[in-house]
Amino acid sequence: MNFNTADITGIRTLGQLKKSGYRTRKLKDELRENLIAALRNNQNVFEGIHGYEHTVLPQIFRAILSQHNISLLGLRGQAKTRIARLMTGLLDEFIPYIETSELREDPFNPITNLSQKLLEEAGDDTPIAWMNRSERYFEKLATPDVTIADLIGDIDPIKAANLRLPYTDERVIHYGMIPRAHRSIFVINELPDLQARIQVALFNILEEGDVQIRGFNIRLPLDIQFVFTANPEDYTQRGSIVTPLKDRIGSQIITHYPMDIEVSKRITAQESQISEDQYKCVKILPIASTLLEQIAIEARQSEYVDAKSGVSARLTISALENLYSTCELRLIKTKQKSTFSRLVDFEGVIPSITGKVELVYEGEKEGAEIVAENLISSAVKILLKSSPIPALDKLKATDEVNPLNKIIKWFGRGNEIFLSTDQYDREYFDQLERVPGLLDYVRAHVKNIEKEEEYFFAEMLLWALSEYNKLNREAQITGYSFSDLYSNFLKTSANDLDDED
Repeated sequence: MNFNTADITGIRTLGQLKKSGYRTRKLKDELRENLIAALRNNQNVFEGIHGYEHTVLPQIFRAILSQHNISLLGLRGQAKTRIARLMTGLLDEFIPYIETSELREDPFNPITNLSQKLLEEAGDDTPIAWMNRSERYFEKLATPDVTIADLIGDIDPIKAANLRLPYTDERVIHYGMIPRAHRSIFVINELPDLQARIQVALFNILEEGDVQIRGFNIRLPLDIQFVFTANPEDYTQRGSIVTPLKDRIGSQIITHYPMDIEVSKRITAQESQISEDQYKCVKILPIASTLLEQIAIEARQSEYVDAKSGVSARLTISALENLYSTCELRLIKTKQKSTFSRLVDFEGVIPSITGKVELVYEGEKEGAEIVAENLISSAVKILLKSSPIPALDKLKATDEVNPLNKIIKWFGRGNEIFLSTDQYDREYFDQLERVPGLLDYVRAHVKNIEKEEEYFFAEMLLWALSEYNKLNREAQITGYSFSDLYSNFLKTSANDLDDED
């Protein structure tokens, strides 16, 4: 029976609780029954979790229905902890507990000797308090320095001294996090980082509820839903998880990164912290959002990035925030009222990339910023290949009919353009419009897009031509310039000769 706040306001004793008709439930029964009710009512149990509708979430539902403890295995940024936190939505809004109980015990089923004695003495006058579902979530990051005392408990000499109790008295025990999570969801993140002897201490807690603290063999039938998270590489490595502990975890569920760019965009937009002023003044083009997600995909496939570590969804979240801020900074400098995202603005998201990827040895040799630039370049080429624009890698210099060759020859006559994050919108337009036939080429192949996107595609074309060694792209302090590849090569060679002289 679920109670709302009004129902429980006046219930303060065990006798009143009995008269109310309240019936207690075990935690896993509570989760199971509330899940069934939510699914029958078509409620979204895990609000804000996208891309798992047909993979991870059905497995979680089955685990809860089976009353299993759960391990979630996945790389960084796959919403493992968030899923565990959202499980609290399947708990009753309020449950009663013995007000004086350290472990917030069920008044109908006390588990400590102290609470059992209290019920014998006070009976129906036993004081009752209420616990909200938000208080029934406990989380611990497993680190090598976690001790048995942290998780299970220890003898408290100060308590013994203050109460003048011998160390043989159960009241001198200070309970750790797990006993205090009685009737709650307890999450241990990065389980393999727990020392083996700590993992061994979890055996009977998971299976039997036995807790032993400094010689006290206490029978505590703890009522806990355990959720463990880990990186699959660590979890499967020999010795990382003690085998009997793995055996006691009912369901092992593998998470994954979004399988679709549109899902990734929804997650990024949902999680990013964008101010109201930025939303009003800055327009992030759809192609720019897609490019951000493609950068993350390229990073996950890159030979320079550690695949075992993964590339978190936080990369695109931080990158989107930086992209907004790059555009906003332009507004501040130019005193324009509004602006839109450009490809050159992606120079501003490089810190979000370098800070979110773990590089392998080859990547470290290249340098984090160069790897980030290469990821952007790869993403640009992939997006152009999936667009209606013909393949640029097959462009031949002898193909006089192809309008792109005319564009390349325009640069070959000594012309160049400069694109900057600090340029006024009109100045940015003018630079791209200087290149004859560039925007006409975009409009001929990409239909039904906004004016700003046409310029974004035009900039992508120039970037891709530089990647295919048709043009030269040279980084400047606030942007980059496009010029003829051959003339730049001669200029570089001449500078090298001057240096030798």
